[in-house]
Amino acid sequence: MDEYNWPGRRADVPGQSPEEVWTATLALLPLGASVTGEVIGRQPFGVFIRVDGVPNALALAEIMTMPEGMRLPILGARIRGEVIEHAEHNHQVRLRLDGSGTALG
Repeated sequence: MDEYNWPGRRADVPGQSPEEVWTATLALLPLGASVTGEVIGRQPFGVFIRVDGVPNALALAEIMTMPEGMRLPILGARIRGEVIEHAEHNHQVRLRLDGSGTALG
């Protein structure tokens, strides 16, 4: 199996359009929000995260925003980070991972 993989496709919430799901994501994950979640995809440029409590949100922590010396978290790792951007064009929440104990037990 390849070390890198893409996250699985997200199923839309029944009865809601992708735009409605994105609007709810923005309300639940404002800039500066502290979040936890699980790594569900890895690429050389960063990791994709399923955010706790917001199952239809897809977050991305790019390697350039990771603390210096931090290794790319493995699939299934529990992480902590901060919302730094909302990417409207692809409905992604961008995170900066927390350098003090990013991998959660």
